[in-house]
Amino acid sequence: MTFLDKLNESLRTKWKFKQPMPIQTLMIPEMLAGKDIVAESPTGTGKTLAYVLPLIQMVNGDLPKTQALIITPSQELSMQIVNVIRDLVEGTSVTVTQLIGGANMQRQIEKLKKKPTIVVGTPGRLNELVKERKLKMYDVHYVVIDEGDQLLSREYRVMVKSLIEAANPEHQLAVVSATITEEIELVAKRMMKDPIRLQVNADEIPESGHVVHSYIKVDDRKKTDVLRGISALSGVRALTFMNNVDQLRMKELKLLYNDAPIAVLYSDMKKFDRQKTLEDFREGKIRVLIATDLAARGLDIEGLTHVIHVDVPHTVEQYLHRSGRTGRAGADGEVLTLLSYAEERDYRKVTKGIKTVQKVWYSGNLVEGNAKTVEEMKKAAPKTKKSKPKQKKN
Repeated sequence: MTFLDKLNESLRTKWKFKQPMPIQTLMIPEMLAGKDIVAESPTGTGKTLAYVLPLIQMVNGDLPKTQALIITPSQELSMQIVNVIRDLVEGTSVTVTQLIGGANMQRQIEKLKKKPTIVVGTPGRLNELVKERKLKMYDVHYVVIDEGDQLLSREYRVMVKSLIEAANPEHQLAVVSATITEEIELVAKRMMKDPIRLQVNADEIPESGHVVHSYIKVDDRKKTDVLRGISALSGVRALTFMNNVDQLRMKELKLLYNDAPIAVLYSDMKKFDRQKTLEDFREGKIRVLIATDLAARGLDIEGLTHVIHVDVPHTVEQYLHRSGRTGRAGADGEVLTLLSYAEERDYRKVTKGIKTVQKVWYSGNLVEGNAKTVEEMKKAAPKTKKSKPKQKKN
């Protein structure tokens, strides 16, 4: 018997995939059995369905109560999850709404009056609505923390913990992420009752796409020029990461001035502007999207050919989260780092154990090799004869 046999007929008929992913096979039966779970599986391996499917089965859409809460770190991830749930609950009595910062709070309060079965939201807005007594947490029996490594970090921990403590005392809690450190696991388990730990490694994923991890050595001041050049390459769709929002905005001004098919995404943007930017990127009007980690958390964008690190990530976990956006669902991809000389040591640390390939930006293309390769290509290139200037006749 597979976990599909344990799902109700409505969910079984909506299952569209050739085969379940390992995290789904492990997690769904345990959730249906009511266990508290800490689950780790690489980016793009089906974690959302691993908790959404059992949640939909366990809640009762006929009860006028909010019974399940999914907490996420970003507006975009919340919207993405809501869309997945809406497709799955179509034709049933189960309802879902999103409660995110940057959106009209009064409208969200009106939606809560209708008692949605499942709520998906960001911790700041959720806490606001709980304090206003508009979100009744006592009725919540199921809580999922998506991107748990971030939401249980020191920045969000207090807000998330207060939400969990406000839920029904008999609630079930699941924490999922692509990377879970010992510290995060310890924090999660303190909030749980006899939790089980589920872990899927990259080599356990079927039909894993071939992902090349490459780097270009380039001066900091020339990174913008290289990005602009990459945006002109045919077929490229790249999600690009920077560590600093201020630097990102400076890059935006330089790139927009040169009218490149590039846009930026950061957490302070208005909701409409963020949605429009993502829509343009998905439709191919934008070839390169530059973002911070928070803005891009959990984004699932089909056909992404590249992940580009403009700055070397601070940690291995950060590198893996960013890099996991490409090579999803069996597709090939490339993870490219624009590496300044000052960043080389950090790059070796975050890519330890990963085979990396050096490339150069030469004549408008990414070419495997180094500075010596460029010199050899220049020598091998056919030389054009310079025409002599015609002499004037007297």
